[in-house]
Amino acid sequence: MNYQPSDYLPIIVQIGAALAFIVLTMVATHWLGPKRHSKAKDDVFECGIESVGNARTPISVKYFLVAILFVLFDVEIIFMYPWAVNFKTLGWDGFLEMVVFMGLLLAGFIYVLKKGVLDWEK
Repeated sequence: MNYQPSDYLPIIVQIGAALAFIVLTMVATHWLGPKRHSKAKDDVFECGIESVGNARTPISVKYFLVAILFVLFDVEIIFMYPWAVNFKTLGWDGFLEMVVFMGLLLAGFIYVLKKGVLDWEK
């Protein structure tokens, strides 16, 4: 099947319309919205709690490592769901491929544990 550039025209038009809507909406709200500035309104506010301290305080790298590892190991669910839905049609080949995939994830998790990334006391 040969695709012509004109086959992608509806997609390009849809993306262009979406981007134009976003830009138009943002510009309209900026122009039409009220502009009332005060100390209370412009003050930093987070979930009803007054801000305390400096936002530039250093944060432990372990926090970011755990966050990245959570995303990394959480993404496996995205691959496991279609596999589980099509389990019967994939047969033994699909099962063995998932065993290899889970084995690689387990090896990565064991590596993370051996490196002590999840040990907060260090």
